[in-house]
Amino acid sequence: MRHNNAGRKFSRTPSHRKVLMQNLTKALLLNGKIKTTLMKAKDLRRVVEPIITQARRNDLHSRRLAYKYLNDHRLVAYLFDVVAPAFKGVPGGYTRVLKLPMPRKGDNAPMALIEFVKPLEEKFKPRLAPEKEAE
Repeated sequence: MRHNNAGRKFSRTPSHRKVLMQNLTKALLLNGKIKTTLMKAKDLRRVVEPIITQARRNDLHSRRLAYKYLNDHRLVAYLFDVVAPAFKGVPGGYTRVLKLPMPRKGDNAPMALIEFVKPLEEKFKPRLAPEKEAE
């Protein structure tokens, strides 16, 4: 029996699953929606929604916990300054999973689109390295 063993294994080691979910979380925050397999999208909800709930608290401890997971200061700032205020007053359910009609071509895996329920006004723009002045 699988008591207290929540989540799917995806035929990966625990460290690989952790990195997979971190990368999917970053991609969702950067793009607002991503296309992935249905099972990954359903598991991603269980990771993203608590992070947004933490970001709604907007205190130092929450920022440190978000950075511990995301490992990117600019992405954490975007999460706290743009994403969390968009869901102010919403008690949960920040993402939706939409099943796509066509399965993946190679292995016939069911595909899904995971996106935020509310569209975000500001898109994440990565800061480029400052240009060096010509002397």
